[in-house]
Amino acid sequence: MTDAAKPREQPGYHAANPDAAAAAARAQLRRDRIAAREALSAAAHARLSARVEAHLEREFARRAPGVVAFCWPIRREFDARALIRRLLDRGWRACMPVVETIAAPMRFRPWTPRTAMDVDPYGIPVPAIGADSPPPDIVLLPLVAFDAHGYRLGYGGGYFDRTLAALAPRPTTCGVGFELARTTALHPQPHDIPLDLIVTERGLMPGRS
Repeated sequence: MTDAAKPREQPGYHAANPDAAAAAARAQLRRDRIAAREALSAAAHARLSARVEAHLEREFARRAPGVVAFCWPIRREFDARALIRRLLDRGWRACMPVVETIAAPMRFRPWTPRTAMDVDPYGIPVPAIGADSPPPDIVLLPLVAFDAHGYRLGYGGGYFDRTLAALAPRPTTCGVGFELARTTALHPQPHDIPLDLIVTERGLMPGRS
């Protein structure tokens, strides 16, 4: 799967937003920040990713093993797979969110390096059909953009918002990305759920304020 894969969240979920100006601003922000991430050189991407991974390592080292959810990387997102492999060796279990029904909450399927993979309706690699994973204790969410209050901008489909709203108890949410995604003009919407933590190359910071 290449960086040109279709995004895991598709436009449409925010189409009913009465604030057309905010919707247009979010769409432009999304385009700009994805383009900035895709424009990183291979060396810069590797350097920033190594810093992100080091901060995540420290965060997981202070947690008891549980279930961690993560996404297959697309469009030059941070690639968590090496970290997840090490966590599996330490007693963690891993899962990935899967779109089974358009515009519905995602399901979580177990993942290991030996898991047979399929693709979801948007062409994103996901574990092939199987039993559901136990609910995740922590979810690593990719960031297109984020602000100082813990609000996250994704690809526009609202899948994570719907999924998190349906989980009880709610897992710890950890946004993962690069500082180039930081913004002061996110225009959060009423349904947006602020993150608990955000990790970039600069370090780990609390999300909700």
